[in-house]
Amino acid sequence: MTWSRFVALGDSFTEGLMDEVGPDGRHRGWADRTADALVEINPALTYANLAVRGRLLPQVIAEQVPAAVALKPDLVSLAAGVNDTLRRSYDLDASMTALDNGVRELRRSGADVLLFAFGDPSRRSAVMSSVRDRIARANAATHAIADHYGCVVVDFWGRAVFDDDVFWDDDRLHLSPQGHALASAAALEALGVGDDRWRTPREPTPAPGAAARLAGHARWAKNHFAPWLTRRLQGRSSGDDVTPKRPTLRPVD
Repeated sequence: MTWSRFVALGDSFTEGLMDEVGPDGRHRGWADRTADALVEINPALTYANLAVRGRLLPQVIAEQVPAAVALKPDLVSLAAGVNDTLRRSYDLDASMTALDNGVRELRRSGADVLLFAFGDPSRRSAVMSSVRDRIARANAATHAIADHYGCVVVDFWGRAVFDDDVFWDDDRLHLSPQGHALASAAALEALGVGDDRWRTPREPTPAPGAAARLAGHARWAKNHFAPWLTRRLQGRSSGDDVTPKRPTLRPVD
């Protein structure tokens, strides 16, 4: 399949947080990397990325889907929902109804749609295991929506390859550059233009000793958890003052 107009929607995952910083001063991310690969198939490809960090799934649908439809894409990626599961007020039905509405609108526009089923957080974090069931149920609903509307799903659930710390940033929430490269490889396979080599786990990184682990937990709590908690208590989002990095379709650099 060859696409000409690719639009990426979502939150920090698709904005590309913690990947390499590009010439524009913004992080690249798996979607930028995927566009780089797709332009090798079609040099005329244009690409837009409307994702903004911190966005909840209903916000992505309300803000980004209409903007995407206006760009008349033939391929749209839509990845969001993990932020929602971290909220005490999480409503699975409301979240998945929003996803259904957004996917329906995108498919009616004629675009192919790429969705994501996210990984099991309990594989790497006992703290995050509290939202495991929420993500599992959201993934099941995502697969059902994809089947109904004829979408493609990138499924990270249970993939041992992501258990290696090398694929994660120090904040333990966002992917590292290596992780974004891995996610792009998974997306390309799902789209039918890549292979399955990304699924094979690499040689595991040696586990740090007890003292190093404790020091790492302390750094994470100070540098990442505390600021996140402060924003939540103040009702702020990391994306409050952030705008999309590629709001219009333009050729891939």
